[in-house]
Amino acid sequence: MNLLGIDFGTGGGKAVIINENAEVLGYGFEEYKIYTEHPGWSEHDAEEYWNVACRVIKTALKQSGSDPSDIEGIAVSSALPSMVMVGEDGNPLARAYNLMDRRAVKQVNYLREKLGEDRVFAISKNRLDDHPIVVNLLWEKENRPEIFSRIHKVLTIDGFIASRLTGENTCHYSGAPFYGVVYNLEKRSFEKDIIQELALPESIFPDLYASEDIIGEITSSAAAQTSLEAGTPVAAGQVDCNAGWVGAGAIEAGACQMNLGTAGNFGIVHDGSYFDPSMINFAYTTKSNRDFITVPTTTTGGQLIRYMRDNFYKAEKESEKETGIDTYDIINKEAEAVPPGSEGLVMLPYLMGERTPIWDVQARGTLFGLSLNHTRGHIVRAMMEAVAYALYDSYQILKKSGMSITPPLILNEGGAKSKLWRQIITDVFNIPTALVENRTGAPYGDAILAGVATGVFKDYSISKEKARYIEGLEPIRENHEMYMEYFKLYKNLYEHVKEDYKTLAHLRAEYNNRSSK
Repeated sequence: MNLLGIDFGTGGGKAVIINENAEVLGYGFEEYKIYTEHPGWSEHDAEEYWNVACRVIKTALKQSGSDPSDIEGIAVSSALPSMVMVGEDGNPLARAYNLMDRRAVKQVNYLREKLGEDRVFAISKNRLDDHPIVVNLLWEKENRPEIFSRIHKVLTIDGFIASRLTGENTCHYSGAPFYGVVYNLEKRSFEKDIIQELALPESIFPDLYASEDIIGEITSSAAAQTSLEAGTPVAAGQVDCNAGWVGAGAIEAGACQMNLGTAGNFGIVHDGSYFDPSMINFAYTTKSNRDFITVPTTTTGGQLIRYMRDNFYKAEKESEKETGIDTYDIINKEAEAVPPGSEGLVMLPYLMGERTPIWDVQARGTLFGLSLNHTRGHIVRAMMEAVAYALYDSYQILKKSGMSITPPLILNEGGAKSKLWRQIITDVFNIPTALVENRTGAPYGDAILAGVATGVFKDYSISKEKARYIEGLEPIRENHEMYMEYFKLYKNLYEHVKEDYKTLAHLRAEYNNRSSK
């Protein structure tokens, strides 16, 4: 009996096959392109999600040696917020929005005036911002009415893949909060009166399910394209960060894990007794009918290092096949040669705006203190330190709130493989950390979910049993003290330039308007 998990991040798609002992048998991964052709926009070719899914599933099947009939169940996750608009034929109507897209500023102001921030938080338990699906729908309605009028369903990335697999248009409780104010987090239902008030068609919203509910089976068409067996059950799914953390053993209240994927975030599992208005709150997978998770997020976490690789290490990337050396290893080695504090180089890591806790759509990346002695290694280390500062900014708020956090902080996906980055986070947060040994990440957690949904596993305890935490790190006192001084500077820098970000956005928009005429 085997199980398949599939995950779609902002940077690529992954598939994992495990057996009934939760041992990894096969793995597939493929990157896809991020389109950022317009300021504030961040998109994917939605059809490419399906193409990638077919390829990584086949890779995982081949590597595992599994017969498609051996797969007992499937679950899918994706990075959220995201939005895929499909027509009646199930095909995308436009490129998909991914979590870095920040175009819907005007629509946020509209909702603020029409509904009010207090009402928004009372319903959704999340602040009003430009990242939920509903604000992007309103943007489409105003700017591309011809596309909006043809929307049959509006889905998340994983919802789109689940639709291609089963023919059903669905969303799970952990993903529904990313639709925004139209979703009541505590009632776990869409608010029909709000949908009507915003003049949105009720019919375009998907059906809602608990994460472990079976929503359908692999269709004959999907089977032909993926090499899976028709009739294989598919679970409702989960948010990708939930998937990664479930797979790494975070199944109890107080558990805290961190990802350094495209975005940087960490999550704290809790019972819903406290929702912080400056954080992101949604249902947690293990008890999606009852439990919640609070997730502070910096918009560009690991994406900063991918940006450096793609733009400043092009020669190294192009020669990987010849040298056999991973470019990220070169990047990390250069950053390791730089002392803590990056020799006076400080960065605000807001390349695509910022989420928790400052929620500033206009913020952009800023390097402060750049000198002739600074190399690209300095910039990389400054980026790593900046991500640590950004996440620590949220951590200190939650710590002061009294929210229960059980150490050590467990680092999971993406850039967490960098011992340097983990030590930086350990020193900034001033708490012990450890690394998950099995870092197949979100698709592994999806496979666990598929096992629970199909009865292969009685519950999620198998993930805790299998979790191994290695390379424990302790904070270095003098580094923490120094970093706290730099953190103060980091905070002050933002206060000094935040109004200038608005001016820059205005100038950029004015120039774009002139050049388009």
